[in-house]
Amino acid sequence: MDLLRIIIAILLPPLGVFLQEGLGKHFWFNILLTLLGYIPGIVHAVWIIAKR
Repeated sequence: MDLLRIIIAILLPPLGVFLQEGLGKHFWFNILLTLLGYIPGIVHAVWIIAKR
């Protein structure tokens, strides 16, 4: 299941974080990172998914 979340995180980073953490601080921070730059959003999303 984590592999699927990582693929989703690469395509749409906030969705990957949402599936892992829900509507918490990490989700909103990831939206901000994705708006500022797509790559930082991907890195943050993959990190959130992989740390578990």
